[in-house]
Amino acid sequence: MAPQYQIRADHDARTIVVYQAYSPAIADAALRAGRFVAPFSFRRMTWIKPSFLWLMHRSNWARKPGQERVLAVRMTREGWEEALSQAVPTTADPEDVARAAVHVQWDPERSPRGAALNHYSIQVGIGRHLIRTFADEWIVGLADLTPQVRKAAALVQGGRAAQAQRLFPPERVYALPPALEDRLAPR
Repeated sequence: MAPQYQIRADHDARTIVVYQAYSPAIADAALRAGRFVAPFSFRRMTWIKPSFLWLMHRSNWARKPGQERVLAVRMTREGWEEALSQAVPTTADPEDVARAAVHVQWDPERSPRGAALNHYSIQVGIGRHLIRTFADEWIVGLADLTPQVRKAAALVQGGRAAQAQRLFPPERVYALPPALEDRLAPR
C-alpha cells in the first residue's frame, strides 16, 4: 500500500489500540464494566480509529456534544485483521458497501491544530452484525484518555504543540498482510 495510505497505530505483537469518543454515560458504563454495555448501542455501526489525532480532530479534542470522553480501546490484532478482512472501502460500488459487514474510509490525517496532512488515516466502521463480536471477543481493555486529552488540548491551544505531543500515544506503521492491503486500497 502506498505510504500515504499506511495504517499508523499504537500496537504490539498481540494488540492494537483504536480510539473512540463517547458521551460520559456511555464511557462511564463501559469503564465500570470493562467492556461496552448499555447505553452503548449494539444496533448501529460503530467507528474505530487508530489515529489519535484524527479522533482529536473529529471530536474537537473531546469538546463536541456526545464526544466528551475519549477511550483507548485495546483490541486483538486477530480481531482487527478479521474486521479488515470483511471490509469494503466506502468508495466502492454502493451496493457492495451496503452489504458489507465492515466499512473502511480513508481521510486526511490531521496535525495537532487540525490541519489536513498529505497522508491518510483509516477509519473502520464495525457493522451491527459484528458489534457483539467486537465488544465481547476482540476488546481486551479500555482506558479513559480524557484527562490526557484535556491537558494536550490546553497545550495546543496555548501554542505549545511540541509539549502536547509528549502526551500523544505512540503510533507507528502497522504492516498488513498483502491480501488485506489490496482489499483496503482506495478505489
